[in-house]
Amino acid sequence: MKRLLTVFIAFVFCSAQLKAQPQLFQSEWHTDPDRVWVGPEYWANPMEDWRVENGRLECVRGGINRNIHLLTHDTVNVEGTFAMEVRTGRLSRDHEKGSVGFRIGIRDEINDYRARCIKGKGIDIGLSHDGFLFIGKNRSKQPIPEKALNDLRLVMRGETRGPFFLISIEALNVSTGSSYGFHAARLNDKGIHGNLALVNNHTQGKARFWFRDWNISGSKVQLHKDRAWGPILWAMHTLHHSGQGHVLKLTAQMPPLGHSESSEIKLEFYDNGLWSTGLVTHIDPLSRTATWRIPDWKADQEHPYRIVYGKSRYEGLIRKDPTNKSSLVVAGFTGNQDKGFPNLEIVRNVGIENPDVLFFSGDQIYENVGGYGIIRKGVEKPVLNYLRKWYLLGWSFGDLMKDRVTICLPDDHDVYQGNIWGEGGAAMQGGNTSTDGGYIQHPEFINAVHRTQTSHHPDLPDPDPVLQNITPFHGEMVYGRISFALIADRMFKTGPKAVATWKGRADHLKDPSYDVRQLDQPELALLGVRQEQFLESWVEDWRGSDFKCVLSQTIFANLANYHGAKQEFIYADLDSNGWPQTPRNRALSIMRKGHAFHYAGDQHLPSMTRYGIDAWNDAGYAFCVPSIAAGYPRSWRPDQEGRPTQNRVNGPNTGEYKDAFGNLMTVWAIGNPETKYRPGRINTLHDKSSGFGLVRFNKSNQTIDMECYRLKLNGGESKNEDQFPGWPLRIHLTDNDGRKPVGFLGELRIEKVKHAVVKVYDESDDSLVYAMRIQGNRFRPWVFEQGSYTVQMGDPDLDLWKTWEHQTVKP
Repeated sequence: MKRLLTVFIAFVFCSAQLKAQPQLFQSEWHTDPDRVWVGPEYWANPMEDWRVENGRLECVRGGINRNIHLLTHDTVNVEGTFAMEVRTGRLSRDHEKGSVGFRIGIRDEINDYRARCIKGKGIDIGLSHDGFLFIGKNRSKQPIPEKALNDLRLVMRGETRGPFFLISIEALNVSTGSSYGFHAARLNDKGIHGNLALVNNHTQGKARFWFRDWNISGSKVQLHKDRAWGPILWAMHTLHHSGQGHVLKLTAQMPPLGHSESSEIKLEFYDNGLWSTGLVTHIDPLSRTATWRIPDWKADQEHPYRIVYGKSRYEGLIRKDPTNKSSLVVAGFTGNQDKGFPNLEIVRNVGIENPDVLFFSGDQIYENVGGYGIIRKGVEKPVLNYLRKWYLLGWSFGDLMKDRVTICLPDDHDVYQGNIWGEGGAAMQGGNTSTDGGYIQHPEFINAVHRTQTSHHPDLPDPDPVLQNITPFHGEMVYGRISFALIADRMFKTGPKAVATWKGRADHLKDPSYDVRQLDQPELALLGVRQEQFLESWVEDWRGSDFKCVLSQTIFANLANYHGAKQEFIYADLDSNGWPQTPRNRALSIMRKGHAFHYAGDQHLPSMTRYGIDAWNDAGYAFCVPSIAAGYPRSWRPDQEGRPTQNRVNGPNTGEYKDAFGNLMTVWAIGNPETKYRPGRINTLHDKSSGFGLVRFNKSNQTIDMECYRLKLNGGESKNEDQFPGWPLRIHLTDNDGRKPVGFLGELRIEKVKHAVVKVYDESDDSLVYAMRIQGNRFRPWVFEQGSYTVQMGDPDLDLWKTWEHQTVKP
């Protein structure tokens, strides 16, 4: 006992010397305006529960484990000392339970400061609502006076001593510096290191506290100035070759700033050694986005840019349009749970591949991302709740996005729904977000989500809002001589209650004997009339492009048949876009007219399929990419069931099948998850089939290469097993229309056109049969039925065409 007392007396004496050390960090909330965002040095959990108000930080909603991580400083694994202090006091009623103080040594199995902010664990130190000081589970024997909790200083001191780490916590009178109480403990871990945080309610209660004057010092404290984040968080842009030249659109994502702060923000470009006069726009007060549209863009050269807000700068690069590049590379992503945050493996490996375009197909966030649940009611609070989750995507991928064209398509979880059956923007009448039609959130919330994810996309060809004044986002981007159709494949989709006659979930049919033909009714919608009309126009317009590619949330087939942690068998999932069947086939019929490749995600199951409409393989190919971080696992295991197949193409579970809705499909590759998962979050995500996709559009020979990488890829040194079974795959542009010709028309030729576009029309109804760009200026068109045809051949960019009418099949 005497020896322990001597240790603590020495510790207290040593700790007193820490006060003389220079402060390495001092909070400056007393100089900040009132606002939700607590500053670039911090990450707030959850952001919507905190405010800077009247020169101090306040927790405005009580709850467990509200905390503020410091980004710019942490403690390192060396022997030494450190100290923290903060002035704090009670905001809520005296009787509310809770605690206030610090968390130190915050670590996570993913060794990154951002991961620690979301998933990290540490040592709790502080003061309980009833006045007891504590270090971990060790509490002081006597409480401090109750009134002291209204305004006091909490001081934590720590140092290594041999194999131990000695810690004390003291509560001090703000005016006199006298001690209300002192508590100390010895920990069997001399290497305490990691993030540092303030905490409101460590483990229980709804008490609310305010904070100011957070100071940190000591030899174990390390500065990381580069980790400060904001106020310009990240930016996304597109570059589109329109009929009137190139158009650049760029959106900066901002945090929730204060009403007294400027809404003006500038975009500048570096040219001839100087930064240009800034183009000014305003920050949207709800989505906190700022968007610029710049027509007549000089796309034949690269342009460094910077976004300027006050004294803050954010820099990136607009690459030149890679029209002369032999291949355009598009990296594909979907489904981003936070268990892999900040996605170090994918960000690193995608950076090594250096794609031209980033394509996020949906579920950029899930409702559980970042913890603390979701907020349904109202507009402002739900949007703040969403933004906190959305910010994680930019915190992970922002460094890739700032220099590359990025497409981002919102899906169901992005708007807080298990599934979207958008029904043209209708308001949801029930409350089941998995099976009820329409949108459950306020339409202003939906539009704010759309602005954060799509406002940088090219101008919409059909911008009129749908029901509830919800904004659409389907349109086109032509970049690198690839024409992309951006589709909202669930915004107009009919809900399953229109057809479900079975018990249980309306979207899950479990009875294999059910006659699925009953589910195909004439009034049902998939893409809807507006998007079908857009696609009809798009497949015919080949200005500036050599390939066509449809980008959407998911594929048009019901491939996955085992769902969830228990791999429950579900015969037919109406959320898959294999249903409704007739509009599914109608969409595929339009797409194959342009030989369009389909690139999508959402299924949590990487796959490569070829569509069939009237016969197997008579339509195009579809690539469903793996999840960034898979949560809900799905698999396709027909061999295990003994399901009949024909013409097996590429190993187990491949070949020609009918899906549960009777749709024809040929499975070329499948990336099923493992049946058992290894411990460790990254191992588990890898075993659940997480990863990313790459598509290379090879313009020189009109081929498309598809690659599908597992999560734990060693980029730059990849092996065959680093891709899922069946990949890589290569197809030709013409493979995206698999109809069998009955014959050929006569050979046609046009002068003064290097690589002509050919359009074939059926004269019986003037409908487009197909269109494509050929290699050269001489072509013999094929047709699929006997009849009379009109053929156009020419250069759409010059509007130079030659037309042949009344063409028929020649021997």
